[in-house]
Amino acid sequence: MTEPTPLKVAYIAAGAAGMYCGSCIHDNALAAAMLQLGHDVTLIPTYTPMRTDEPNVSQGRVFYGAINVYLQLKTGLFRHTPRFLDRLLDQRGLLRWVSRFAGSTDARELGELTLAVLQGEAGPQRKELDKLCRWLRELQPDVIHITNSLFLGLVRQLRREVGVPVVVSLQGEDLFLDDLLPSHRKAAETEMRRRAAEVDRFLAPSRYYADAMADRLAVEPDRIAVVPLGISLDGYTAADPTGPPTIGFLARICPEKGLHHLVAALRTLRDEGDDSTRILAAGYLGTRDQAYFAGLRQQVEAWGLADRFEYLGEVDRAGKLGLLGRVHLFALPTTYREAKGLSALEAMAAGVPTVLPDHGSFPEMVRATGGGVLHAAGSISALAGSLRRLLDDEPTRRRLATAGRAAVHRDFDDTTMAERTLAVYRSILAADSATTGSGSTP
Repeated sequence: MTEPTPLKVAYIAAGAAGMYCGSCIHDNALAAAMLQLGHDVTLIPTYTPMRTDEPNVSQGRVFYGAINVYLQLKTGLFRHTPRFLDRLLDQRGLLRWVSRFAGSTDARELGELTLAVLQGEAGPQRKELDKLCRWLRELQPDVIHITNSLFLGLVRQLRREVGVPVVVSLQGEDLFLDDLLPSHRKAAETEMRRRAAEVDRFLAPSRYYADAMADRLAVEPDRIAVVPLGISLDGYTAADPTGPPTIGFLARICPEKGLHHLVAALRTLRDEGDDSTRILAAGYLGTRDQAYFAGLRQQVEAWGLADRFEYLGEVDRAGKLGLLGRVHLFALPTTYREAKGLSALEAMAAGVPTVLPDHGSFPEMVRATGGGVLHAAGSISALAGSLRRLLDDEPTRRRLATAGRAAVHRDFDDTTMAERTLAVYRSILAADSATTGSGSTP
């Protein structure tokens, strides 16, 4: 039996304005794993350069550079500037510098920009789309994979000019959309539904999110394939923490991720007689959320918990693994319905039991791994109760740690994720080949 011919994949991902983010880490891990499997994968950053805590496999040029995209939105002059000026404004160093200010962007401007990009060939950034299409025609990929549905405006022209299937990932865009002004959100969702019909296949990281976005995009559920998250497992040794009981938190510092709920649960534990448990937290803190974190710090001080709360800042891969090696439990009490929950999967990979809210993708994750317990979402008492039961029950903690670690290393590694994704590509190419009668699938 002959081995399938390697595929050539153009993987278009959005940079995250200079922060470590779950989507960038996921996209880079997937591209790297497909490269390791022998496929020709080009990871193409957009808006800003990608930042990941693993070796970065993205290519050097940034398309839809944030400065050009913004200026083309605001004035017609920059929709006709010469190529040399565009390339100057797309320099990686300049984009990294500008990304430092992204956290203070006004919601109105985010809505205008989102709608403009969704308008694709009919929008003010038509020049950016033309540049991307020219470059991809020279690349000649078998499949184009866009990693965010907020780029649905690219699909029509990409399919027409490059002439290959286009796959679009769904990775938590609902949270971004819900943060827009109502008028912008309605207009953006209307355009997304219109453009969604042009996509060959969507990918979602969980059944929950596939169903949620099928409704939001008005597409049939069978057009969305579920490909669970996978992570690079290099360096994930089993945690064996010492010292006082410690609860880990690893996520962007913002209200949606629920660090304030975890701090309130720690206060409940203290009021019930726990005089030793502490929190060890890390994650990116943007300009927009500094007031939130300052208020949280004040609350920690007022409750007399300052010596039991430690914030490490934004951590690289070594810092992340170091945090996971120091904690007895991991909690991520999100206030919204999480689409991915990558850091919970990372905790399980390190053998750390997780305590997660019973909404979004988390029930699926816990069922699939056996690596944690669920609590009633939004309930401080339920969160505190779950933490207390596990802190008092070492045999159960060890059982959850063993089960979760084994499941992640067996079913949720980056190679398995890449193979599942490639299977979706091949199914699309096979269907296309059968329709056109063009011969065997690559």
